[in-house]
Amino acid sequence: MKKYFTLTILPLLLFSILLFLNCCNRGNAADIKIEAIKAKTESVKNTTVPETSSFIIDTADYNRRILILSNNDDSGRWPVKGAYPLPGAVLPYKRIIAYYGNLYSTRMGILGELPKKAMLKKLEGEVNKWNQADVAFPAIPALHYVAITAQVAPGKENKYRMRMPFHQIDTIISWAKEIDALVFLDIQVGHSTVTVEASSLEKYFVLPQVHLGIDPEFSMKNGERPGTKIGTFTADDINSVVAYLADIVRKNNLPPKVLVIHRFTQRMLTDYKRIKIVPEVQIVIDMDGFGSKVLKKSTYVAYIYREPIQFAGFKLFYKNDTKNNPNGLYTPEEILKLKPNPIYIQYQ
Repeated sequence: MKKYFTLTILPLLLFSILLFLNCCNRGNAADIKIEAIKAKTESVKNTTVPETSSFIIDTADYNRRILILSNNDDSGRWPVKGAYPLPGAVLPYKRIIAYYGNLYSTRMGILGELPKKAMLKKLEGEVNKWNQADVAFPAIPALHYVAITAQVAPGKENKYRMRMPFHQIDTIISWAKEIDALVFLDIQVGHSTVTVEASSLEKYFVLPQVHLGIDPEFSMKNGERPGTKIGTFTADDINSVVAYLADIVRKNNLPPKVLVIHRFTQRMLTDYKRIKIVPEVQIVIDMDGFGSKVLKKSTYVAYIYREPIQFAGFKLFYKNDTKNNPNGLYTPEEILKLKPNPIYIQYQ
């Protein structure tokens, strides 16, 4: 599957005009019937994300929830068994519905394509659709903002990436507060490393509502220019940033951070069995890539279902999933039939 690339010219204050790279981008299952579990967890629909200071993880409840998300999978892959999260975890108590993009580009995603008011209203509409489709996992909004973008030009640091100005990130955080949304800061590292780039945004990660997204597609290990081939992250790359986030969580007494990792090919993420699951970080592998429903499902099976890490995500492209495709976007009801159920949904 190929990703969609485009170059956009950005009018950055105090920046010269740059070419902007765009991307129209485990544990056996218990022998329990999902219907019975759902009946036992009917009260979930009225549950809020617990406060860190007072909540203690109910491990039996957590196990029921991730079993529901496995959607009766009998392969032994799902649900994934691992460390229980710290108090205040978002997952698996809520389903995150995120809008992706960058304010300097109308073609990078719905976040940036539409004016603020229209965008937030549309996002709230999608959240409502998911809440109608599944009451067991209440949906909450998120703004997923690409804060560091890969570039075709090396730039003055020769890293083939550009960091967005803090004032723009501040704007996204301000918008998110208006609808009580989470914020994800997404990183395309180019020739840099994920921990170095994440560290440049640390003042935001100490905020409890701010989480991290990383894109292996733009991690160029052998000196290639971003966009000329699909990049990769190793288990070591992932473990390094997990350790970084976990340290922030511990030092600042924060609830767990959610780490979203985009994926649509085998080589984008290697040696997945070595990725560490820790109480401070919740890992979502987000099925990226666009195309027909059949193609997207096959990608989900190949790279999400068959290589379980912790939680699953699913990405929808308003334009590229529907271009020359009369069946349109996957609906929430259709996505809920997938094994496992995605707990993170992203619209671009």
